Amino acid sequence: MKVTLLGAGAWGTAMAAQAARHLQSGDVCLWSRSAEQLEGIQRAGQNTAYLPGVTLPTSLQFESSFERAIERLSENDLLVIATPMSGLSETATQVLHLAKHPLNIVWLCKGLEPSTTLLPHQVVDREDKLHSHGLHHSYGALSGPSFAQEVGNGMPCALTIASKSNTLCDIVQGAFHHGNMRIYASDDLVGVELGGAVKNVLAIAAGIGDGLDLGLNARAAVLTRGLAEMMRLVKAAGGRPETCMGLTGVGDLILTATGDLSRNRRVGLALAAGKSLPEILGNLGHVAEGVLCASAVGNLATRLGVEMPITAMMGEVLSGTLSPQDAVKKLMGRDPKVEL
Repeated sequence: MKVTLLGAGAWGTAMAAQAARHLQSGDVCLWSRSAEQLEGIQRAGQNTAYLPGVTLPTSLQFESSFERAIERLSENDLLVIATPMSGLSETATQVLHLAKHPLNIVWLCKGLEPSTTLLPHQVVDREDKLHSHGLHHSYGALSGPSFAQEVGNGMPCALTIASKSNTLCDIVQGAFHHGNMRIYASDDLVGVELGGAVKNVLAIAAGIGDGLDLGLNARAAVLTRGLAEMMRLVKAAGGRPETCMGLTGVGDLILTATGDLSRNRRVGLALAAGKSLPEILGNLGHVAEGVLCASAVGNLATRLGVEMPITAMMGEVLSGTLSPQDAVKKLMGRDPKVEL
């Protein structure tokens, strides 16, 4: 099996390393549009810009030609889009234009398209209808609680591949389910993708609570009530609420809201410290998807008639219309409710 990963950021590099450790030499290829970046990675034996300290397998191949990265794949191979959500539409369009036969395509990004509130699979479906040339590609989302640094270092991890295609799930498991990584299968794309989007917003809220020294009780309340918001939205959007109790819901929420490697949690901590959002994002050096999709999640909830007070407050804080302190007061001042 051959695997091509598009995007040499932290997550793309980590997953490339995971696959290359166990597949045959030369079977795994990491693409970047920057030949200079790839040359630096090859010289150093690691991606010092995005995944420093992780030694990459010598069997990992590198490619700066987008066309060659796609053309190396057969119908039984795997293409992984490892760009942020903001790059998914453009990347999928380029892939579909070049495809000469059906491909197995998965993506690693989490979030919603801000202008449309579409989930990743809906974005790809849209581009597929426009650019597939009659080919029937298989699609899926690979998601779950995972920090790139730990995956890159080969530490234990469990993820979920969500797809309507059992064959695609098998291919993804063949590529990544080995060593210290387990890959579980699901057919609930809506539940898996919405869990990944909402948990990033909730992680910012948890970071704000920790930054304001509100205590562990407050953190537990944010995570539990946030999970209830996630489940309501998933159900209204056509997914299964029980998916939120798995890896891509509560599992990813716990990790992202409490782990010190979480970029979204660090955004919340910095907001609580009084820093401006542009300053925070400039210092972060990486994409924090919760910042980019908070308003989209809120807009989707409004359109579907779902009450999500924590998410709504985060939208106001991130837009600069509400301070973190006032957001806490507003949440605590809400009328009593039945829990479930």
